Amino acid sequence: MISYLPGMKRIYMDHSATTPVAPEVLEAMLPYFSERFGNASSLHSFGLEAKEALEASREKVAALLGAKPEEIIFTSGGTESDNLALKGIAYRNQAKGKHILTTSIEHPAVLETCRKLQKEGFEVTYLPVTGEGLVDPAVLESAIRPDTILISVMHANNEVGTIQPLEEIGRLAAERDIYFHTDAVQSVGKISTDVNTLGVDLLSLSAHKLYGPKGTGALYIRKGTRLESIIQGGGHERALRSGTENIAGIVGLGRAADLAGEIMAAEARRLTGLRDRLAKLVLEKVKDAWINGSMAKRLPGNLNFAFKYVEGESLLLFLDSRGIAVSTGSACSSHKLEPSHVLLALGLKPEDCHGSLRITMGRSNTEGDADYVAEGIAAAVERFRSISALGR
Repeated sequence: MISYLPGMKRIYMDHSATTPVAPEVLEAMLPYFSERFGNASSLHSFGLEAKEALEASREKVAALLGAKPEEIIFTSGGTESDNLALKGIAYRNQAKGKHILTTSIEHPAVLETCRKLQKEGFEVTYLPVTGEGLVDPAVLESAIRPDTILISVMHANNEVGTIQPLEEIGRLAAERDIYFHTDAVQSVGKISTDVNTLGVDLLSLSAHKLYGPKGTGALYIRKGTRLESIIQGGGHERALRSGTENIAGIVGLGRAADLAGEIMAAEARRLTGLRDRLAKLVLEKVKDAWINGSMAKRLPGNLNFAFKYVEGESLLLFLDSRGIAVSTGSACSSHKLEPSHVLLALGLKPEDCHGSLRITMGRSNTEGDADYVAEGIAAAVERFRSISALGR
């Protein structure tokens, strides 16, 4: 059992891993666990009530993306959405070609799906990125082949927060009639994700990254996009995602999308200021430290520090002992010992990858939090360097 000292300040700065359910979201969800428990496929009043909530939520998610309600398919989260997008396009369109383009810094939900498709006879090109973690559209264009059927590039990276040039990539894909998918799990609700501006045909999102519940997500599928279902059953969600809908979770996602749309612009400005404040404080206090990824093209609340002569895991545990929650990389790979594939792709040495710390701020964080965390990081680095032969 984890315990904290009485009165200890607790600061959560791991919002890229997950976010707390917003009070407004919880309030919207609660009735659908009890009195409004109907199955949306039932024809009686209980079912119709659930169906109405389902479609209202679909409209809210669509509005956040600049999409049409009928272009939204509800899933269990970002991983399922990525699987449905990649496998669905690959299986349905393999007669046209079996080549897929993606990047070397994608989330494992995309990378592992691509590796699975490779075992089934598809070819995948993993594009490199610059030292700032950006995909060069010219490099992507040169990798397109006559048999390329899908391009998948994440909107914003989950570790270093780099925002990719999707509009340029979208134009390249459209000109060549190639389907274009983006994993926007980290960007939806934080920055604009208008699907028409971005030029994407498919977009994955997850509720728990934007103050909604875990276990619920969605896939935007542009009208006319041809893909195959990967879950067979009763034909729910336009026969693309069978299974009784998680109405409470979907209602939560809808309310979270609604709320994000209302406050996103102002919150992005606030978090950008908070991010830059923390970056300045840490780099002033700690020598041999730098920020991984582009600062110019970066999510508002994301910072990924690298510190020489110290391990990120040690820093994380020290900060946790002071009530500060951060991470050393993506939440999905935080228990692995291998260096981050994202940081390696940026050109970092393995030992520098192990000295990384990801900090992702959210709605509850304040300037006081930033100051406290900066002091904690400086103290942690000083402590571990003092006992390291390399840091002396």
